Amino acid sequence: MKKSGRYKTSSMIEDQYEPGSRGRVLKNLFGITTKKGIDTVETREYLRVTDQLLEHFDRKHCFSAEDVCFMHQAWLGSIYKWAGHYRQVFISKGGFSFSAPAFIPKLMDAFEKDILSRYTPCTFSEREAVITALAIVHTELLLIHPFRDGNGRLACRFDGFSGRAAVS
Repeated sequence: MKKSGRYKTSSMIEDQYEPGSRGRVLKNLFGITTKKGIDTVETREYLRVTDQLLEHFDRKHCFSAEDVCFMHQAWLGSIYKWAGHYRQVFISKGGFSFSAPAFIPKLMDAFEKDILSRYTPCTFSEREAVITALAIVHTELLLIHPFRDGNGRLACRFDGFSGRAAVS
């Protein structure tokens, strides 16, 4: 939502912006105020965590909602205090409102039971089945949008880990 259309959430750390960033950069542990600066740090951490997560999860791993939080924390935990925790603020993009914060824990439980348990590990032998599994996992996670930021990039990373057994 645009800042003017939000509920009053400015007391929540995940909805605070760095002073001097003109409301473009979320409050972070480095005090970075430029979009380019925060993008650089987030990308560096995204690449760093790839190796860590490849060692943490094997090809036979059935992912859980807890794993999704772990991956988010591993990636953004050195940047944001709220990393790895389900969001507490309402957000939307392009007129589409994502799940209300109060529903996220239940939605993630259902995501784990109905989607992750069905499609991970991604051991399908047919290419079409792999593509379908990755698309479903990716889309369902994005529709829930459990975190304040990084959902799309995490979904891509998650797809890579859950699908690597099928494409290796």
